[in-house]
Amino acid sequence: MKEKITTIYMGGDHAGFKLKEKLKPFILKQGYKLEDFGPFKYNKNDDYPDFVVPLAKKLAKNKFARAIIIAGSGQGECIVANKIKGVRAGLYHGGSTKIVFTGRGHDNTNALCFGSRFVTFKEAQRAIKLFLKTPFEKGRHARRMAKVAKVIA
Repeated sequence: MKEKITTIYMGGDHAGFKLKEKLKPFILKQGYKLEDFGPFKYNKNDDYPDFVVPLAKKLAKNKFARAIIIAGSGQGECIVANKIKGVRAGLYHGGSTKIVFTGRGHDNTNALCFGSRFVTFKEAQRAIKLFLKTPFEKGRHARRMAKVAKVIA
């Protein structure tokens, strides 16, 4: 049975604030509920873990949700999100969206991270649409992801 994604969690930091705010109406227009984890205003001194960790913890508990995480580069946000068991965050940095497609289809990513310094509004829209509509292919990928889920280092 195909999972029906109903909710999108968004978060990031000051560097992604403007793009996050611009993308919120776009996501709502796609028919999803949206929960914003912040930042809720621009503050050049904020720290992305303060927003991304609560988002990732909630994402890990909701198989009917996906996350969009936007900051300056997306790198640190992707790292911290992946520290939460059950989160599989992938990084997109513009250009070809094939990495978004394979991230969802092969690796069952449930969070998409990107940096506002590297991705335009149009690129972000394309990547988000693809991320939200691409199903996990299962098969050999499910076998691999089951092995990944058992890794504790």
